[in-house]
Amino acid sequence: MKTLEVVPLTRVEGDGGIKVTLDGKKVRSVTLDVHEGPRLIEQLVVGMTPEDDLNVVPRICAICTLSHKYAAIRGLENALGIDPPEKAQVMRDLMMLGENVESNSLHTFLLALPDFLGYPSAIAMLDDYGDDVKRALRLKKFGNRVMQITSGRIVHGENPGLGGFGKYPTKNQLTEIALKSKELIPDAVRAVELFGSLEYPEYPEAETTFMSVNAPAKKFGLAGDSILISNGKETDADDYKKLTSERVVPHSFAKRSLYEDKTFAVGANARMINMGKRVGGRAGDFFKEHYSERWLRNPLLNNLAQAIEMLWALEQMPETTELVASMDDPKRAEPTRLTGSGTGAVEAPRGILYHHYDIKDGLVETADIITPTAQNLDDIEMHMKLCAERMLADDKKDAEVLLALEMIARAYDPCISCATHLVTLKRL
Repeated sequence: MKTLEVVPLTRVEGDGGIKVTLDGKKVRSVTLDVHEGPRLIEQLVVGMTPEDDLNVVPRICAICTLSHKYAAIRGLENALGIDPPEKAQVMRDLMMLGENVESNSLHTFLLALPDFLGYPSAIAMLDDYGDDVKRALRLKKFGNRVMQITSGRIVHGENPGLGGFGKYPTKNQLTEIALKSKELIPDAVRAVELFGSLEYPEYPEAETTFMSVNAPAKKFGLAGDSILISNGKETDADDYKKLTSERVVPHSFAKRSLYEDKTFAVGANARMINMGKRVGGRAGDFFKEHYSERWLRNPLLNNLAQAIEMLWALEQMPETTELVASMDDPKRAEPTRLTGSGTGAVEAPRGILYHHYDIKDGLVETADIITPTAQNLDDIEMHMKLCAERMLADDKKDAEVLLALEMIARAYDPCISCATHLVTLKRL
């Protein structure tokens, strides 16, 4: 028996690991283990008012705090019959664009890129790729600034609420966002060019199914009321349980999801596969240039999809801020009922995030939250197992196999705290 370990899996959010069990060159199993204990958020909010729920659920994650806030808002508004004003909806688009830039810049440049360039970390890249590290920091800082302006704080802002916002940005703040987003477009272009020039190994390739929200008006977007599936089907977001089929596995505190008993993927790659033809501007040109059938098979291309999406987000900001500035500040929309059920589906940076609520007499009766990483875990394991089998068949060294598996896991940009990771290779 031989055991190889990499503890922990670095450059991901949270604590978890990968365990590969081998019998000679035969791969017995590959598991992605989530070690962070359950935090019982869904039970914690039972009996709370919807407003208190909105204070609690974004604490699931500090990186995608606004995605949790927005998904909860959409679910609660659907349950309570709240019809938000147009300006509030556009503002929500703006805050999600900021979070997208903040998260995708961090992952592409600082977490994923070092593997492809042969460095152990972004810090180690400084001598040779110092300008790219600076680009990442500029983009992330700007994404945080957009989140601060729209939500009130960089992390866990309380400005977005049911029926609208507590306060809308000033014209000076909106101008600041518009000008800075244009200034940073070359940095995002550099990210696309970097990831578009990389060689992506074929070892992990296998066809899978991809899911994303269907943004309204046939646009590319980060929220919607129905779910697009790469097999050509479309399903109402309220039917999310049929799409996710959650289950528990013994090796992880995180639940797992299957669609029709098979693995599936969510994230930037899924969004581009399902809605990429809707992307305009320079981001659309890059998508047309780089998209191929390999996107349907190779999870590593999620990194390139994130880079293109980050450019798209920056290109959307000037028009979005102009639209916000053109509208008068509306009053918050009020509930039309105190009992009801509703589902909110948004595209967090890592994929579809569902928040479902049953409200009775103005209080949360049940809450159900399904995160992107919980949906991706089975797909990650499937690709890692294939990769390990193929690399070992080619007599690759254990260290090479372990690095490849880490790269696959990191390509999904897993948010382990949301999913409530280390690599172990056991030889029998």
